[in-house]
Amino acid sequence: MKLIVGLGNPGKQYEKTRHNIGFIILDTLHATWKKEGISDWAMDKKFNAMISGGTINSEKIILLKPQTFMNDSGVSVRAVCDFYKLTEADILVVHDEKDILLGDNRLQVNRSAAGHNGNKSIIAHLNTQNFARLRVGVGHKNPDKMKDTVDFVLGKFGFFERGAVERSIMDAVDQIQHWINKKDTN
Repeated sequence: MKLIVGLGNPGKQYEKTRHNIGFIILDTLHATWKKEGISDWAMDKKFNAMISGGTINSEKIILLKPQTFMNDSGVSVRAVCDFYKLTEADILVVHDEKDILLGDNRLQVNRSAAGHNGNKSIIAHLNTQNFARLRVGVGHKNPDKMKDTVDFVLGKFGFFERGAVERSIMDAVDQIQHWINKKDTN
């Protein structure tokens, strides 16, 4: 069984922000897998998350969008891991990364939180950083545009960024599918 966690913040005001790229990618992945029978999104109160699941390419999959706000994402992830008895090798976390340029995604394992509060929470609740992360670049070429980190990541993508965002989302979906099909995820 594999757990794919998309990080973001609940609420309409955050829907299309850089910080919610994890939710956006999971929604795209979910739409891709609808024809393969993945369940509709449903709010699960015991996990405090939107959850969906199914079998994709002979692998049981859980998609999770914590509704705890970014800084407490680990609460939902830990609850799901405990319930389904998952190990860190079963987890892939998809999140924004302002230190990577928009359009560049990096799938890595066993990384520090690097200042990302969602990852800090997950690491603290799982007591390990040895899980896979798809770091989705949302950074800007001009560092002055990112001086106020909170404003930047809670901002929406600009008109001229949309093409790069779409390509990045499709690349992320491909990388997630590759991760699922890999026998040894570490």
